[in-house]
Amino acid sequence: MADASFDQKAPVTLDVSPAGVAVVMLNRPDKHNAFNAEVISALSDVFETLRANADGVRVVILRGAGKSFSAGADLEWMKAAAHYTESDNEEDAMALATMLKRLYDLPQLTIALVHGAAMGGGAGLLAACDVGVVMKDATIRFSEVRLGLTPATISPFVVRAIGPRWARALFASGEGFDGAFAHQIGLAQYVVEDMEEMVGMEEHLAKLAFAAAPGAVADAKALVDDVAGKDIDHALAVHTAKAIARRRASVEGKEGLTAFLERRKPSWAE
Repeated sequence: MADASFDQKAPVTLDVSPAGVAVVMLNRPDKHNAFNAEVISALSDVFETLRANADGVRVVILRGAGKSFSAGADLEWMKAAAHYTESDNEEDAMALATMLKRLYDLPQLTIALVHGAAMGGGAGLLAACDVGVVMKDATIRFSEVRLGLTPATISPFVVRAIGPRWARALFASGEGFDGAFAHQIGLAQYVVEDMEEMVGMEEHLAKLAFAAAPGAVADAKALVDDVAGKDIDHALAVHTAKAIARRRASVEGKEGLTAFLERRKPSWAE
């Protein structure tokens, strides 16, 4: 996938460098990048575009324009939803669930860079990415219960990220927390003090992505889902043995081993 971009005035923009770094920008800074149907649809389309063009994209970076990553649901959108039928609400929620699943299923390494507020669905985006980098002073909250709602559509990704114990506490209390606490509970892997440190971590993670074989990255992500929660028994041993055997026999596997033995960089890292 060559250089690409969406309309810079759009609620979501996509920029892909010639090297294959994709930056997805939530682009409603005046609304703190709050979600509405248009934003969700645009994100869903962007993630499908990135999946379809996996060969040209090595790493996906998700960030927000302005003062916040995403403040959750847009007020006007919530007002409109108050008049929806149950069927309308289900269709609306399914669009959000589909968008998050598309993000979660991307074959590339996905990185959320979170500053300011990450509320509700914004926190869901963080949980659906492979790697979360958060500002220490970020404000994060699963705020749905304060509105008489539940964080249903984001829950699979959040529970997988932080476990049922913390999810139960934070979903039920609606308590806000900062980036340091998000790091503590596993919602984010890295916490940074300022934007300079954020940029440094972004560059570090991008370098790691480009040192890894694209197909191996996709298979490694799938491997986690394959083994998580499974009994460590003979059947799982057989499954993992077959998985590594396929990788060893793959073009990438052969190239990686040959490059290591020849003390050179593999083709994907050149």
